[in-house]
Amino acid sequence: MKRILTILTVLASLSATAQENTSETRLSLGGYGEVTMGRNFYSDNVYRYSNPTKYKDDPSHGRFDVPHAVLFIGYDFGHGWSMQTEIEFEHTGTGCAVEKEFTEAGEWEQEVEKGGEVALEQFWLQKSFRPWLNLRIGHFVVPVGALNNAHEPFNFFTVYRPEGESTILPSTWHDTGIGLWGEAGNWSYEFQFISGLDAFMFNRDNFIKYGAASPYEFQVANNYGFAARIDNRSIKNLRLGVSGYYGNSMHNSFPNDLKDTRYKDVKGRTWIGSFDFSYNGGNLIVRGNADYGRVDDAVTISTIKRNMTSNNAPYKKTPVGQSAVTYGAEAGYDILGLSDRIQDKLYLFGRYEYYDPYIPASDQQDYTFTDVHRIAAGINWLPIPQITVKAEFSERFRSERYNNEPSVSIGIAYMGFFK
Repeated sequence: MKRILTILTVLASLSATAQENTSETRLSLGGYGEVTMGRNFYSDNVYRYSNPTKYKDDPSHGRFDVPHAVLFIGYDFGHGWSMQTEIEFEHTGTGCAVEKEFTEAGEWEQEVEKGGEVALEQFWLQKSFRPWLNLRIGHFVVPVGALNNAHEPFNFFTVYRPEGESTILPSTWHDTGIGLWGEAGNWSYEFQFISGLDAFMFNRDNFIKYGAASPYEFQVANNYGFAARIDNRSIKNLRLGVSGYYGNSMHNSFPNDLKDTRYKDVKGRTWIGSFDFSYNGGNLIVRGNADYGRVDDAVTISTIKRNMTSNNAPYKKTPVGQSAVTYGAEAGYDILGLSDRIQDKLYLFGRYEYYDPYIPASDQQDYTFTDVHRIAAGINWLPIPQITVKAEFSERFRSERYNNEPSVSIGIAYMGFFK
């Protein structure tokens, strides 16, 4: 009897150990973060575009920042069920921020952002049926564009996120809804049903960027949106992707009480199309993107925002353009990869991008300073695979009447899983 009890005790101990080990393997912890420093050798005056000559010789200005510090928590429940949470801390703070509003004569205002400066970027539950069929419900990243699809700091060479897509699109774009995704052979796909964008949050300098944000404790969803993405990896080391979004953006504000019946049929249909690619082979990495967006009824939306929304409403008063565009490419070469003895990586890189968040309709005022070309060149040093140190020189070019905007930036970032 004593021997049987001993055997049962050993089996119970082994079972508990196995359950503990299984629990450990099911839990995943990880994250990424960035610390940056920049020096901008141009004026930071809010009128520098309306009177470029006056501010041409203004002193430089600099800043330290922690753009993103992110924690991943995931768990595999078994039987195809899993969850993931992604919590992001932006710019080291919480709550609202006092900012100088460049689009409204430089007045100071308290900026309200979705979730303050701490954002729940992902919180979803998933049921996996097959590799090609997974159902996801909750709050997740909307993978429209190259940056939203791969927004971690190891997926771009520049110190800060690429300007083109982060200017005209929400970044990181995250929303609540239902999604399907899967992989089959060299193909992968995502399809998402989410809340629509809010046209009253569109503006001249950022197109639809703030349309996915909500200053409320909930996401307004009077209208709905649809996002999709397809990637192909048939060619070795090369990924090709297309993505897009469609949805009505008018009458998607709170409260939904626009009384003027003249505008009841204004839809504000919003379209976004994007192509991006990445090549990673040998010592060479090349990435690129091209994005185009269009907002129907842009003139009407701009008029309503200016004349029919209250002054203390959390909306952008500047007009929204009929369309916006960005395209760009970057390439980096690991010069230390030429030696088999060195484990570090040192990429020399260059990047060019163009973007314009405000392309007006024929009867809208044009603002030529929104048309931007940008170049950047620098290094990415990876002493270990989870750490990268970045340094770059960049310069923005607008039309001839405006001053160029050179800057120098350095940063350090990490990304990895702790468990």
